[in-house]
Amino acid sequence: MFLRVIFAGTPEFSRVAVQSLHAAGFAIPLVLTQPDRPAGRGLKLQASAVKQWAESQHIPVAQPRSLRLDGKYPEEAAAARETIEAARADVMVVAAYGLILPQWVLDLPRLGCLNIHASLLPRWRGAAPIHRAIEAGDAETGVTIMQMDAGLDTGNMLLMEKLAIETTDTTGTLHDKLAVLGGQLIVEALELAACGGLAATAQPEQGVSYAHKIDKAEAVIDWRQSAAVIVRRMHAFNPVPGTVTTLEGVTLKLFCSTIDSCLQPSSNNPGMILLADKAGIAVQCGEGVLRITELQRTGGKRLPVADFLRGTALMPGMVLGLPASQSAT
Repeated sequence: MFLRVIFAGTPEFSRVAVQSLHAAGFAIPLVLTQPDRPAGRGLKLQASAVKQWAESQHIPVAQPRSLRLDGKYPEEAAAARETIEAARADVMVVAAYGLILPQWVLDLPRLGCLNIHASLLPRWRGAAPIHRAIEAGDAETGVTIMQMDAGLDTGNMLLMEKLAIETTDTTGTLHDKLAVLGGQLIVEALELAACGGLAATAQPEQGVSYAHKIDKAEAVIDWRQSAAVIVRRMHAFNPVPGTVTTLEGVTLKLFCSTIDSCLQPSSNNPGMILLADKAGIAVQCGEGVLRITELQRTGGKRLPVADFLRGTALMPGMVLGLPASQSAT
């Protein structure tokens, strides 16, 4: 027996999941997604990835600004409730939706609401699990299918699968791998649920951590940190928001780098450029040296280092900016 599934999600991660459910044959009578948002240089309203997909499949879409009947938009929430009830779904699948689900939503489908979460719970509950796993230097991550409750990613675990984090992974590349894995795992979960074979396990009390939303202030590189820490953050914030530094008053956005184990720091001057060639821009850190391999000037294009250096001359001895309260020594 295939289930009737309401899907709630917004970005590309969600689109991969709903497309996987559709391809597996599940009936999707309704999709919930965030309202259209201004995007691009012209700030034109743009539909979410999930809405664009749903409309291409002629699936009804609802975009309430809230689902709280006692909240700021009670009329929208009430209308959404009528729409959700009319869908007569067995289950709601949620993936990066962006709205908090009140208790009436959690209770409405007979199988409740299942969440596709991009971490190995209880590690990295919260908004930015992929970013934080890379930033922390985790060796692995994965996807957890969770029965949603009123807490923040605290519900019982239904299925879990691990995935290794490669040293070259960025949030962009890891996102794409986890999106595919999430789509596969939610299909498996619903197939088990349809025949009563889905078992729930409470999350362990040990090992809880929170993946707080990324603040743009975190993107400023402090070259006094170790090369290993900076490389992880650079990859964690790639593609968004990117990490930033300055050179002679010009802002540079940095995306990719590697640790250079051959070059040795020449002085106690974090942020100093030691070498700049097509292999990368070697920069001294508080501990060790890294090589920047992909970067962007303000108003320019994101470029591999070889292309960047054709238009910008960087010389050994130049110093990349420290936080505003600091100065090069």
